[in-house]
Amino acid sequence: MEKLSKNIDINMNYLSKLLCINKSFDLITRVIKLKGHKTAIYCIDGFVKSDTLEKLLEFMFKKTDSFKQPEDFPTDASSFLTLLLPYCEIKLEANFAPAVTSLLKGMSLLIIDGYDQLFIIDCRSYPARSISEPDKDKTMRGSRDGFVETLVCNTALIRRRIRDPKLIMEMQQAGTRSKTDICLCYLDDLVDKKLLSSIRKRIQNITVQSLTMNQESLAECIFPYKWFNPFPKFKFTERPDAACAAVFEGNLIILVDNSPSAMILPSSLFDIVEEADDYYFPPLTGTYLRLTRALIALMTYFVPVLYLLSTMHPTMLPDWLSFIAIKDNINVPIILQLLILELALDGLRLAAVNTPNMLSTPLSITAGIVLGEFSVKSGWFNSESMVYMAFIFVANYTQSSYEFGYALKFMRILTLILTAIFDFWGFAAGVILFISSMICNKTISGYPYLYPVIPFSWKALSRRFFRSRLTDVESK
Repeated sequence: MEKLSKNIDINMNYLSKLLCINKSFDLITRVIKLKGHKTAIYCIDGFVKSDTLEKLLEFMFKKTDSFKQPEDFPTDASSFLTLLLPYCEIKLEANFAPAVTSLLKGMSLLIIDGYDQLFIIDCRSYPARSISEPDKDKTMRGSRDGFVETLVCNTALIRRRIRDPKLIMEMQQAGTRSKTDICLCYLDDLVDKKLLSSIRKRIQNITVQSLTMNQESLAECIFPYKWFNPFPKFKFTERPDAACAAVFEGNLIILVDNSPSAMILPSSLFDIVEEADDYYFPPLTGTYLRLTRALIALMTYFVPVLYLLSTMHPTMLPDWLSFIAIKDNINVPIILQLLILELALDGLRLAAVNTPNMLSTPLSITAGIVLGEFSVKSGWFNSESMVYMAFIFVANYTQSSYEFGYALKFMRILTLILTAIFDFWGFAAGVILFISSMICNKTISGYPYLYPVIPFSWKALSRRFFRSRLTDVESK
């Protein structure tokens, strides 16, 4: 049975079996009489705005009571909608499948005997946390609002900033069971139409049962790139202002229901390492912050590897760098020290994530001071190794992208192992792999990952490294 019948009992019996109403306590069915016409209301407890639904019912009762003759009652659903339902978010539906999907999204269904269409009333209210500043994408200046897990709230945060009729919020769905709402947000006159069409088709062709991990599941479905290249293909942000800036640049924003972040497409390496603070400060300060972050990112890759090489060839150190040579005994090979510390630092990070807030500070002090001090005194680690890896641990937090930080980590570990085995040749091979993994990478639109370095464009590259004034950018 796909279409509704004019007999309400048939419709109710079908919905009762389909929705397992007798087994689910939160599926509510209410049967009432409207001027002698049997009427049923279906809603989900916890989603419906009861006061809004109550006012609609009150209006319908008063209006139908004023009918003097039975013939005054509307003969079809369209006339009933026009005369008796003065609410904006209502639509008619003649098929069961979309109606059931709407009900499971939190909307209410109104079925009236004699009509072969039902009314879908969008008076839902999702449980949602308040809008606050994201924990990860914090800025020293700028707005303090961030995306939440409710899709409608997130689209409103973008609409608040972009008051342009060309701003499109296109709704899609994915997941044969979850039917997760996905919103494609873009400016119609700026977006890459080829990319938009490709993403739309990829979402429509997704055949998984559910997007279990929201945006990460969606990313894996629409772009199943090779797992051995760790560099991220997408940029994620929890800041509405950053998402709006990307929209103005012609990018496509994807919002997924139940996810407090936006996915920005396409994203090159230089897009991923950008941060909002680059633009919330004057051009000189923004340029300094951008260059500092790029330099620290390179240092997190090269410093441990160069330290390992210096321990393997201490005589090659120039006199002005002789102070970095290890003076103490080396009980554990340096390569093992570095690899153990890489693993231990990730263990501390995972421990901090799973530690209650009231205990996170004692944990940090215990791990940073007690464990560090005793591990050096016990002879497991040299103090130099601890210093360099502590720098790496802190420097990783200069990047807003977790994925990019772990990509640097994986390439650093690979280069360390190659250097320990093959010496200078291993170091060269690791650096070549590091560069090749970025050169061979492509964005989801097919453009080079390292643009504007490859293909080279000095004008575009200068804007990536040196923050220009807004008036200069708009005039170009």
